[in-house]
Amino acid sequence: MTDAVVVGAGPNGLVAANLLADAGWTVEVLEAEDEPGGAVKSDRGVHPAYVNDLFSSFYPLAAASPVLAALELDKEGLLWTHAPHVLAHPLLDGRCAVLDRDRQVTAASLEAFASGDGRAWERLCATFDRLGDDLLGALFTPFPPVRAGARLAGRLRGAGGLRFARSMLLPVRRLGEEEFGGEGGRLLLAGNALHADLPPEAAVSGGFGWMMSMLGQTYGFPVPVGGAASLTTALMDRLAKRGGTVRCGERVAEIVVRGGRAVGVRTARGEGIPARRAVLADVTAPALYGELVPAEHLPARVFEDLRRFQWDFATFKVDWALGGPVPWTAPGAASAGTVHLAEGVDALTRFAAQIAMGLVPDRPFVLFGQMTTADATRSPAGTESAWAYTHVPHHVKGDAGPDGLSGRWDPAEQERMADRIEEEVERYAPGFRRRVLARRILAPPTLQAANSSLRGGAINGGTTSLHQQLVFRPLPGTGRPETPVRGLFLASASAHPGGGVHGAPGANAARAALRAQGPGRFLSTAQRALAARGRDSTRHP
Repeated sequence: MTDAVVVGAGPNGLVAANLLADAGWTVEVLEAEDEPGGAVKSDRGVHPAYVNDLFSSFYPLAAASPVLAALELDKEGLLWTHAPHVLAHPLLDGRCAVLDRDRQVTAASLEAFASGDGRAWERLCATFDRLGDDLLGALFTPFPPVRAGARLAGRLRGAGGLRFARSMLLPVRRLGEEEFGGEGGRLLLAGNALHADLPPEAAVSGGFGWMMSMLGQTYGFPVPVGGAASLTTALMDRLAKRGGTVRCGERVAEIVVRGGRAVGVRTARGEGIPARRAVLADVTAPALYGELVPAEHLPARVFEDLRRFQWDFATFKVDWALGGPVPWTAPGAASAGTVHLAEGVDALTRFAAQIAMGLVPDRPFVLFGQMTTADATRSPAGTESAWAYTHVPHHVKGDAGPDGLSGRWDPAEQERMADRIEEEVERYAPGFRRRVLARRILAPPTLQAANSSLRGGAINGGTTSLHQQLVFRPLPGTGRPETPVRGLFLASASAHPGGGVHGAPGANAARAALRAQGPGRFLSTAQRALAARGRDSTRHP
């Protein structure tokens, strides 16, 4: 009998399995898909000479994560690389806000928009210099983050105390207006906020936009050399060395509960797999409580709360093999790994409002990835492996554009939406479409079919909005990996702290499972490293 069964071999499931194996547990991971990785996969499905990431691509949270740092995945051959610039936000007139790991370069690009905006950026960076380590420590630990929170509270006074807290609660539109005189700095903050599903007018979108911008400034947006799958391979190899096993193509149909405790799982093929100590679920909260755990083992309030669970925006993605570099009008965009396309904060507001009204946006906010610019191994010299994604409503009521899109996302609608994204790129890079050798479309149902955790194309395991964060994530009164069933732990992005490839939900679930066996009985090498990092608040992960 295995000590623990982990349901799902996404990054959080594999992190959890590694930490349990470090502690001497026997671990078996069951993955429904035919290969591991969840939303961290790459392939040559667009063109045989090009490597494209299917889902996630750039990993600022992985670079900042003390969880992944403690696993020392470089020993498994994982290498990271960066584009010359982290991020660019060009405008049609040729101006371009550039985020670079050299803050002087970032400041100079913003100073070109308005005098004094470079110094304003440096002030935001100085705040992160004071608070960043403790803020990340609080972010990546279960809620409430008692130790990291205490350290953070102690540092807040020097960073402005209540004034800083107020800034983090602001909508990103307001934060940008208070901090910057020009559009450049405002666009960096607001575009980064929309990496989640936080529109410019949402509370805490300012704090999220600032955090993502500072992560890019401090750690960059790195990518694994050779493709996203290299990260998954490193996690798999590390687990195998510690005796853990992963079985793909094994969908779990039920978590078996006896006497109020999870005692194992049953697969779709009818195989029962007992778990001596714990079951960890790297699946969404609605999948765990609505499908895998029989209703009689859960309090009625769980289903009432689950009815109110909110997904993050649906996603529509296109991958390309390009025969040459993207012909950006703004030179600053050419050497950025990530490029944001929207003509000002007002355009971002309009985009988000159309989604809120159930309309497919007529001018989508496009997040564009230049993968060969970031990693030369992705395609032949002089070409580009690229992708773009935008957001659409889960329930489409109409089309704000001229194509009559209904949200059926049949092949014809997918092609028209992909054309709309390409047309938006073409506005900023005339001649782009002539460089397309091949493309692949990943509409919301395609994303869900490829990974059941990407429900309707939602990529963050639930909304990033304040009402479903901290103690409200995934359901009110939770905020921790423990569930109403003893021995069962939620280890997915639906748990605090949410989406992004950083491993924290998996690590938190593993630690909770270990604690449930008694204090101090199982302390892994990786856990000791994490504890040491927490004590040394002056050290970057």
